[in-house]
Amino acid sequence: QLADAASVQERDVGYAGLKDRYAITRQWFSIYLPKGETPDLTQIQHPEFKVLGQSRHVKKLRPGDLQGNRFRIVLRDVVGDRDAVETNLRAVASKGVPNYFGAQRFGHDGGNVEQGRAMLAREIRVRNPKKKGIYLSAVRSFVFNEVLALRIQQGLWGQSLPGDVLDEAGRPTGPLWGRGRVTTTDQAQALENGVAERHATLCDGMEYAGLDQARRALVACPVDMSWEWPQAHQLVLTLTLPAETYATSVLNEILRTTEPDRYTENE
Repeated sequence: QLADAASVQERDVGYAGLKDRYAITRQWFSIYLPKGETPDLTQIQHPEFKVLGQSRHVKKLRPGDLQGNRFRIVLRDVVGDRDAVETNLRAVASKGVPNYFGAQRFGHDGGNVEQGRAMLAREIRVRNPKKKGIYLSAVRSFVFNEVLALRIQQGLWGQSLPGDVLDEAGRPTGPLWGRGRVTTTDQAQALENGVAERHATLCDGMEYAGLDQARRALVACPVDMSWEWPQAHQLVLTLTLPAETYATSVLNEILRTTEPDRYTENE
């Protein structure tokens, strides 16, 4: 829609990341318009979005430029022990949460992981580069989640292990699998290699596909987190999360949630 309004190709429209499909969101887009008259895009009339403002800039937005997201989440029909929910909220605000990749990373019913496994096992051929990237991302995220889950199962949540690789904030990290030597040592390396051995088809396939080893924090720490109860059974949660961190992972540590099944085969 933006490309049509600006009379440019779709590839000339840039953005730093995708937003939740079922939400009211706000984000910047860039449009390559090196010369000529600049159209007033705030005049676009569309039932699903509104252009709030525009300005000139010298840089095109690209995936990965995103620093973080600010969320305002309204939870309705909240029932149960409110004191327990408050305790969980305070714990999340002070200690953070397991930095799991959220369910949306894996597609409907986790189907992207199975498709990725079949692709890496050469049971299916995926010619579409975008789909191939989605499947590789899902498989890589799955292995990371397996490492994180194992640490939690072993009672190691919030702890550093001998041989851990720490990020700039001093937090332990987990593997985003790919080519190259695992940078952990000692106990941390043994744990990660154990997970890799259980999922050898996935890990070997990711290396063969050309992905390089990377690291991701095992702990996600919300920033400027606050909450209120505007009604007896309604909780409003506001927080900022770094890029590639999932609000669903935060909610899972506070209370159990349900939402409508909006999936259709055509989506």
